[in-house]
Amino acid sequence: MAARVNSPRARYREQTRSEIKEAAVRQLATGGIEGVALLRIAKEIGMSGPALYRYFASRDDLLAELVLDAYQGAAEAVRAVDTEEGGRVALHALTSAYRAWAVAQPHLYLLIQGTPVAGFTAPAETVAKARSVLGPFLAVYTRGRPLVSVDPLLAQMRGWLDAQPEVAGWVEEWTGVPAAEPAAAVALTGAVMTWPQMHGAVSLEITGQFTGMGHDPATLLDVQTSLLADTFQLP
Repeated sequence: MAARVNSPRARYREQTRSEIKEAAVRQLATGGIEGVALLRIAKEIGMSGPALYRYFASRDDLLAELVLDAYQGAAEAVRAVDTEEGGRVALHALTSAYRAWAVAQPHLYLLIQGTPVAGFTAPAETVAKARSVLGPFLAVYTRGRPLVSVDPLLAQMRGWLDAQPEVAGWVEEWTGVPAAEPAAAVALTGAVMTWPQMHGAVSLEITGQFTGMGHDPATLLDVQTSLLADTFQLP
């Protein structure tokens, strides 16, 4: 008979997996992805190497879980934002919350947004996890009125919605707007434009590329967010 989820054996297994992941995150923080080593983790938590492999079949298996956990943490950070007021106020709050999460734990940010690990294939669930981070941004743009300069991308996003039912479902889930409505394409366009703007600023800050420059990275992101809000004429 399979162990029940709440059985002592199942609880012990989950606790041990959590300890392994916590040790891996510590290694990630001090040595980057290359510093994550299963045998060192086993030694740190007082477990034999073969025993650890009963919980994670390989280093890539462990990294896959860390990737999903990192996306989950980022999603929780943006979902904690009060977006009831909507519009540009909510957009600023969301980009600020995402930056705060990344700056607080740059090792996790770089795990999901840094240089891809050679030979590592992210789990299939990664797309859904990434969309859960971007989801709250969709609702912010539903009342947007994008400038004419956005039209080429807006048309492509309209085509994406029409061609991909799962994308249409994702947008409708977060906005409450049927995918066929013009506001759905506007929301998707706004979120897609926010993604590179936000990550460009955050990535450069996290990797130290702004060192010696005469600006506060938070101010730069705030200005970029205002430009996006202006482009979509958000209230």
